[in-house]
Formats: sequence, C-alpha cells, structure tokens
Amino acid sequence: MSSPPEPFRPALLIVDVQEDFCPPDGALAVPGAREILPIINELLELPFVLKIATKDHHPPNHVSFASNHPNAQPFVSTTTIKNPANLAETYETRLWPDHCVTGTPGNELVPALTLTRLDAIVEKGTDPRVEMYSAFRAPLRGPPLAAATSDIETRLHAARVSHVFVVGLAGDYCVKASARDSAELGWHTYVVDEAVRSVGGAAAWAETVAELEGAGVTTVHADGQEVGWVRASGGQV
Repeated sequence: MSSPPEPFRPALLIVDVQEDFCPPDGALAVPGAREILPIINELLELPFVLKIATKDHHPPNHVSFASNHPNAQPFVSTTTIKNPANLAETYETRLWPDHCVTGTPGNELVPALTLTRLDAIVEKGTDPRVEMYSAFRAPLRGPPLAAATSDIETRLHAARVSHVFVVGLAGDYCVKASARDSAELGWHTYVVDEAVRSVGGAAAWAETVAELEGAGVTTVHADGQEVGWVRASGGQV
C-alpha cells in the first residue's frame, strides 16, 4: 500500500442514518439501509481526526413534504423553491412523505450506530422554506441562506481536515450533495461505496458515482487503500 498524501488529516461524515430512512418502518425507507450499519461502525473505530453525523431535522411544515402542497403526491410531484433573499433564484425539488420530523421517533439516529464515537451531531433541513440535501448548505448561492447553512465547514477547518470520507443515506440525494459540496469547498473527498444505499437502488447509485467522479469526488472501498491510510496513520501525518 502506498503512503498517504501529506498532509493527511481525514474526517468521517455520516449522512442522515436515521430511523425514517431505514426499513422496515421508516417513512422514507431506503432499500438495504440497515446493511451499511456494520461498515459505518467499523469506520467509526478508525482514528479519523473528526467524526460528524448529520440529521434531517424538519419542522412539520417543511416545503419538501407532499402533504404541505395541495393534490401533491410523494415521490412523484415536485415544487419550485425560491431563495427568500432573491426570488429570481429558484430550483426544482422532488416532494417526499413527511419524514425526520422534529420530536418524532423517525428523526432519531439509528441506535445501532456507535454514537459514542461521534464528535458532533449536526442538524440540517431546519428551515421550512428550502430543501437542504447537502450537509453543508442549501443549493442557494445568490446570496446563500444563513438559516440553511450548517457549521460543518467551520468544524472541518478548525480540525485542519485535509480529506473527507462520506457515507450514509441516501446515496443519490443527500450523500451526493454533501460529497459534491465537500469537493467544491476544497477538500479531497471520498465516498465509501459499501457504506451507502440509494433511494433508486443500485442503478441510481451507478449513475451517481459517474456524476460524482465528474465533480472531483472519488468512490472508494472499505477495504481499499484510502481507508487503509486512515487505519495506518490515524490522520496524524
């Protein structure tokens, strides 16, 4: 195995591994979601310099819920979201079943995760006006919306992180958006293939991998060289 690049201070970002995204009872269950838990727990045992988990943390009136739009159907209907600070900036988003609502059991991180290994849990999607797939921010740039921007970028800089490893749910939505933003913000970014599941299953994940590669994100394996660097060096190079 080759030596890790210098500097090498890796972080682990675990995206939205919550009860509502997991079968059999999740409101927005991702096929096979619980299969990734042992792999994520193995990664949590490794000496990443920072380990963060995110949670969708939606109010009941969230714009992404089909129930908040007359005659809308989850998974089928879409809506146009406008930047509250610049109504000319818009984007289209799919509508979903109510999920990860604040104060509900479905909002909780799956207890089978080794939560004691986490350095932080960051809530996202708290602003009812906008969708926030990415762990970092909503897809609004002109100007960015402070209420839909997390402190993860600040945390990574404070820990002098050089590389970000992303895992979790769902690969074709929140994992994808988080990994893209991580790369765009300047970190060497990897997604661990075996520790991701997608709403659209294997076919959607294959398309996502190609899209991520085009955005400068590398898909790696749990037993691959890059994870081996973490295991061997602990990010202390």
